[in-house]
Amino acid sequence: MAAKAALRRKKQFEHSLEQTSSQIMTLEREIYSIETANINKETLDAMKNAGNAMKHIHAGLTIDTVETVMEDLREQHAIGEEINEVITSGIASNGIDEDELDEELAELQQEKLDEQMLNTGSVPLHDAPSSQKLPQAPSTNLKAKQRVEEEDDEEEELRKLQAEMAM
Repeated sequence: MAAKAALRRKKQFEHSLEQTSSQIMTLEREIYSIETANINKETLDAMKNAGNAMKHIHAGLTIDTVETVMEDLREQHAIGEEINEVITSGIASNGIDEDELDEELAELQQEKLDEQMLNTGSVPLHDAPSSQKLPQAPSTNLKAKQRVEEEDDEEEELRKLQAEMAM
């Protein structure tokens, strides 16, 4: 009888444990849902704040204003380039035509090249002495032999690795 009572208490404790575990899982699920909702709210608030900040920043800006500023900048850059060109060309040119200088330089370079080509000398046509002749090329296929040796080396390494791993 005492054993039966102990068994009954055990079953009640197990049932109570199952209920408590189920309640804990339900509470954890609710906590997760609350955390997710909180994150969603914070994200939405951050997005609203970003939108408001952008509205505030763009409040004074219009496409026409931006285009006007960009056009003014382009004009100022063009004026600066013109000023730079006038300053540098006034110092460098002194009445000398740059295109004319380029043509003269090209002609001088071509004359020098022509002179070098004419003074290259001649190539001897007689046979070289037998002591300076090149050796005969091998008649066998060297690459095939080399590949076979490489494959043998790789197979040997593979066998060594397999033997080490088997230890």
